[in-house]
Amino acid sequence: PKQKRHANVGAPELYKKSRDFQIKFLKVMRLMPEDYLLDIGCGTLVGGIPIIRYLEKSHYYGIETRPDVLEEARKELLESKLTQKTPVLLSEDISSVNLEREFNYVWAHSVLIHLKNEILEDCFAFVSNNLSKQGKFYANVNIGNRKDDSWQGFPVVWRTLDFYKEVASSYGLTVQDIGSRQEFGLAYQDDHRMLKISNK
Repeated sequence: PKQKRHANVGAPELYKKSRDFQIKFLKVMRLMPEDYLLDIGCGTLVGGIPIIRYLEKSHYYGIETRPDVLEEARKELLESKLTQKTPVLLSEDISSVNLEREFNYVWAHSVLIHLKNEILEDCFAFVSNNLSKQGKFYANVNIGNRKDDSWQGFPVVWRTLDFYKEVASSYGLTVQDIGSRQEFGLAYQDDHRMLKISNK
């Protein structure tokens, strides 16, 4: 049943690897239980469950535009016996979300690779308005000039690092390529790079 649920957000047989990678990566980036984290495109909480478990109560916020997928996330939360952690889960378009909170960490795992340019702009604008002064936004991306593809109705896009830097700069943010997902311990082959995005 979990594999069927998580097929909404990726290859179902790989969800455990993805789950382990996400919390491991964030801990390496010094995520602490008292931090506030925003998970953009939280999906079915593949990565969210261990993050919610690790963070203090009500310190996890997740945004997912697909209501049916977020409903599966709520089931995953219940089955994981973590409802007492009271994470904030929202099904809204990022261009209209108003959380009135700053976050130490913003996380977007396998999200930016599916965003059209105008939605990417909305994402960076949102992060610029909600990232704390010393906060960090981490995301994986496809770097290169390959032809775009699609997955479950979403585009799969490749962009240059300079493209991300230019968009980020227009919102007062800087971008740094900090390595591949494999270098950070994800045990399957891909070309994804990890970006660290910060305030200027």
